[in-house]
Amino acid sequence: MSFFPRPILTNGATHSAQQFRMLVRDLARGAEGITQGDDLKVTQRSTPGGGITIGDGSGVIKGRDNVFQGHYAFCNIGSVDVDIAPTGASPRTDMIIVRVEDPEYGYSHNPETAEIVFPQVLSNVSSSATTIPDGRTGIPLARITIPASTATITNAMITDLRKIANPRRDRRLYTQSPASDSALIGASTSYSYFSTASGWNIAVPDWATTVRLRVDICPLRFTTNDYFGNLRATFGSSLTLQSTSIDDNQGVNVRKIPAICADTLTVPSAYRGTTQLLRAQANGNSGNDGRINVTSSTTLIADVEFEEAPR
Repeated sequence: MSFFPRPILTNGATHSAQQFRMLVRDLARGAEGITQGDDLKVTQRSTPGGGITIGDGSGVIKGRDNVFQGHYAFCNIGSVDVDIAPTGASPRTDMIIVRVEDPEYGYSHNPETAEIVFPQVLSNVSSSATTIPDGRTGIPLARITIPASTATITNAMITDLRKIANPRRDRRLYTQSPASDSALIGASTSYSYFSTASGWNIAVPDWATTVRLRVDICPLRFTTNDYFGNLRATFGSSLTLQSTSIDDNQGVNVRKIPAICADTLTVPSAYRGTTQLLRAQANGNSGNDGRINVTSSTTLIADVEFEEAPR
C-alpha cells in the first residue's frame, strides 16, 4: 500500500491509528518536544527527597520504531512524582524522559489497561548527554547529576533538557520621527532620553521568554565639538540594552551619522502579558565637549522579536 486509501476525516471512512499519528507529525512539522515554555518542567519535590516532580503540560514525540510510525501527542494533567535511586560511593548521572511503548510496534502492553506513555529514568547516562542515548521513542526532560552517597534530589542537580517542538515567535518593526529637535545630550555621564523621541509601547506576549531588540537612529546629529559617549535603550523598568560607543572626532562641524544599539534579553515573568516602554538614551563620557540630539529629520526604528523557550 502506498497511499492511505482515504484521507483523514473522510465521511464514513475508518482511519488507522498510524494515519492519525502521521497527521500529528504533519501538524507538528516533523518536530518533537514540549508544547509551551512551562510544560513538563522537572523540579525537586516540594519537600526535597528521593525523587523529582514533573509538572503538567503536553508535547509530541516522534516514533522511532518505524520510519512511518508518525508522532504521538500526549498530555500530563497535574504533577507526577518520579523516584530516583540514591547513589553509593560513586556519583551518577540520570536522565528523565517521557517514553512511548506502542504495542503496534512489538511492545507487550494492552492499550486498554496499560500505560503506553510514561516517565522513565535512564540511569548512568553521560554527564553531558542531551539526547536519549539509545534512540528509543521518547523526549528528554532533564538530566540529574547526583553526587556520591546522596539520596535527596535538589534543583541544583537538575539540568533542563526540554525543547519546544514549535516555539512561537513574534517580530515587528516600529518607526518614529520626532516632531522637533530634542534637547542636547553630552554634558553629563548620566544617561538621558532624547526628549522629543517618546519611544514605543511594546505589547509583550504572555508566552515570551527572550526578546531581541535593535534600535536604529538615523541620523544622529553631532555638534559643538568632538563627541565620545554611549548609546543604549531601556525596555520597561528593569531591562537595559548593551550600550554601544559613540566616538566622533570631526570637531565643531555639524554632522549627521547613523547609530545602532542591540541586545538579546531574558523577558522577566512580570513583563509577560503587559505593555513595556522601549526608548533610546545616551550619555557623554567624562571630558566630552560635544553634543548630540535627534531632529525632525531623524527616523528612529525599533526591530523587536519575541521568542518562546523552555522556562
